[in-house]
Amino acid sequence: MTAAAINGQRLLASLAELGTVGGLPGGGVCRLALTDADKEGRDWVVGRMRALGMEVSVDAIGNVVAVYAGREDGPPVMTGSHIDTVRTGGLYDGNYGVLAGLEVIAALRDADVRTRRPLAVAFFTNEEGARFAPDMMGSLVFQGGMPLDDALATRGIDGATVGEELRRIGYAGAAPVGTNRVDSFVELHIEQGPVLDREGVQIGVVEGVQGISWTEFTLHGVSNHAGTTPMHMRNDAGYVAACVATFARALTQRYGGNQIATVGALTLTPNLVNVIPNKALFTVDLRNTDGAALQAAEAELWSFAEQAAADEGVACERRMLARFDPVRFDPVLVERVERAARAQGRSCRRMPSGAGHDAQMLARMCPTAMIFVPSVKGLSHNVKEHTEPADLVAGAQVLLQVLVELADRP
Repeated sequence: MTAAAINGQRLLASLAELGTVGGLPGGGVCRLALTDADKEGRDWVVGRMRALGMEVSVDAIGNVVAVYAGREDGPPVMTGSHIDTVRTGGLYDGNYGVLAGLEVIAALRDADVRTRRPLAVAFFTNEEGARFAPDMMGSLVFQGGMPLDDALATRGIDGATVGEELRRIGYAGAAPVGTNRVDSFVELHIEQGPVLDREGVQIGVVEGVQGISWTEFTLHGVSNHAGTTPMHMRNDAGYVAACVATFARALTQRYGGNQIATVGALTLTPNLVNVIPNKALFTVDLRNTDGAALQAAEAELWSFAEQAAADEGVACERRMLARFDPVRFDPVLVERVERAARAQGRSCRRMPSGAGHDAQMLARMCPTAMIFVPSVKGLSHNVKEHTEPADLVAGAQVLLQVLVELADRP
């Protein structure tokens, strides 16, 4: 184990300070990607990076990478996450992984430790996908999985494009994308689920990330008077949307295991109490650790939606917003995370990630793993998101050990 140690008070203070940027009344944070609040948060983190003597670069999709030089040159051992949030986010989702990475660098500086390989801390653009789809856009472009021009042309929920907003906030960088070299990547994150908290386990050793499928449905019916139109003469887009939502929930019960389905966004038009909806726009989020099962669930959902719409005389359109296959992390690196946790006397368990993360994109280009710490009551994407201070410090200490071991290996 390295002689360096995480300064818990410094880590917690940095999380609290970044949490004021885009802070919401009564708690929580709103820093949608590439908004003014995101720019302010980016500027704050970049200032911290430079204060640690790191070399900072910004690439063409706005990803920020800060490198702490090693005794030798070469591809860096990287950590990091994201600092954009959902509209009602908490202090820790994404931010914890970035600031814990910077705390690792600060701890090494305090101990006058310089690793053999360089260390890098990154934050990636638009991980949440709350303003621009798909989510994890920055890390996807970073490793060459999405053409840069397609990403820059993506139009958000407010009509702005990624390229326009990057230029507006000053983060359309010059560093290239798709040609990066990274030795290995370890992402530290809150679990965003209830398992570790309920089981009283300190560290989650993440073996992989489940597959994700986001579909947007648009249904076109006919508006009519809610009181005078007989039920069998309706073309009700809202009714079909409700049928699809109910089917998605029933599908998860039939599949069992790790199958998940969520209707997270729904808009009815004209959205009046006494008018039959002539349009329904809604999303279905399907997830599964089994790629074949996820594909089968997609096919069932799409087929049902088309049939339900046809039965009601409603037109049905669908658009894929995001689609990522399940990812298995590097088994050697996963084992290294588990050994480090146990060496520090932390309780730990192996587990999958239910949420998508930048690490699943980096897994396409280098050995990758993740470390989870508990989320109290499993809350995340919620202003009441919370992780106990001792758990935040413990996770950062495990991260420190893993990064040093990777950076100093022969």
